[in-house]
Amino acid sequence: MVNIDDFVKRLESVLEYYGLNASAFADKIGVQRSSMSHLLSGRNKPSLDFVMKILEVFPDVDLYWILTGKGSFPRSNTEEADETQKYSSPILPNQNMGNDLFSAIEIKSEEEKRETRKSPVLNNENFNLEDEEIEKIVLFYKNGTFKAYSP
Repeated sequence: MVNIDDFVKRLESVLEYYGLNASAFADKIGVQRSSMSHLLSGRNKPSLDFVMKILEVFPDVDLYWILTGKGSFPRSNTEEADETQKYSSPILPNQNMGNDLFSAIEIKSEEEKRETRKSPVLNNENFNLEDEEIEKIVLFYKNGTFKAYSP
């Protein structure tokens, strides 16, 4: 849970760092000035959309720092490098992957495809309806509609 008072203090640090007042900051990230005022006064809590707009316009602001206070502001170059490594692909551009990315994919035979289409309930030999009474049957159609039948 985000502590609103601490969040407001960190937001004020961002305003001070960039030399902006609340109105200019609101205009820059594309939110209403009243939303910014309500947030700074503690009346409202920040929405995810609000936080994402801050991160989009001000890349030096770290997500975890603005939300929890952990980390640093402004974000250092080493933190940015760590962040990009965390989310980048483990395959390096100069690695040889063979012919292409899809060469290792095996195509299922027609029989395997039919097996996977079968309902697992119908394949289960332990499924016995002799002692059970059906309450309702529901048919779902590909167009998103359904019909329910009760015996």
